[in-house]
Amino acid sequence: MNNFVINGTEFRADLDHPIDISIPLQFNGLQPNAYGVESARSEPCKAGEIVGDTRRGGSVNFEQYTFIPHCNGTHTECVGHITHERISVRDCLRDVLIPAILISVEPSPLDQEARSETTDRVITRNAVKTAVDQLGSNLKSEALIIRTLPNDHSKLERRYGDPNSPSPEIPPYFSADAMRYLIELGVKHLLVDTPSIDRIFDDGKLVNHRIFWNVEEGSFETGPTTRLNSTITELIYVPNDVADGEYLLNLQIAPFVADASPSRPLLLKITKPVI
Repeated sequence: MNNFVINGTEFRADLDHPIDISIPLQFNGLQPNAYGVESARSEPCKAGEIVGDTRRGGSVNFEQYTFIPHCNGTHTECVGHITHERISVRDCLRDVLIPAILISVEPSPLDQEARSETTDRVITRNAVKTAVDQLGSNLKSEALIIRTLPNDHSKLERRYGDPNSPSPEIPPYFSADAMRYLIELGVKHLLVDTPSIDRIFDDGKLVNHRIFWNVEEGSFETGPTTRLNSTITELIYVPNDVADGEYLLNLQIAPFVADASPSRPLLLKITKPVI
């Protein structure tokens, strides 16, 4: 156990047994997918007689990777995802060890009067509030990790919203009230095991993304109150043996100058803050 002081509060955290809640990206293998885009793939680089594959006579392995961070696996995105200005997640994510809580939530069927697609399931304000209240945490958490129920290994390779499927899977998404509640809680970093916090087909409105980053509905511009240093991480996977509760989050990203990056969120178990 190691002690840390964050925002004036001392924590004792287990650095020796981090919990990886990212989905390993298996190039050319089974992997999650959103919108039916091309799967992430890799191939040996070639330059004249040089080939980047030791099995084919090369001296080393060096491959070209092709993937779409938003669709092919665990990724972290910033407000640049919805703005004309090219804002980099590398510049927005400044926190290293983040006080976090993990909750499990069962999405509810959408009110049939609100939408004709009666199979939609929504993460409601009440569901989030109930889970947070039941946890009884006194931790001033800046990150919220949400595991949706039911939870199983199929999340490691599901295909969401594939237009080529006769019945594309519509994953759970947040209600606008739930997003406003997260802002009330002071959540800066939201991590979810779904491909989007909005309905996967919502006519491009991305209302929940705009609520979370405080960008006006329909706007592609930031303003003085835009939450520039807040991030959304999607397509995580939290195994069932990881208990709801308090953690420190180490949100690792590749140093991409882009609105999104593949990411590896690590949870560190903590005891109660040291007094």
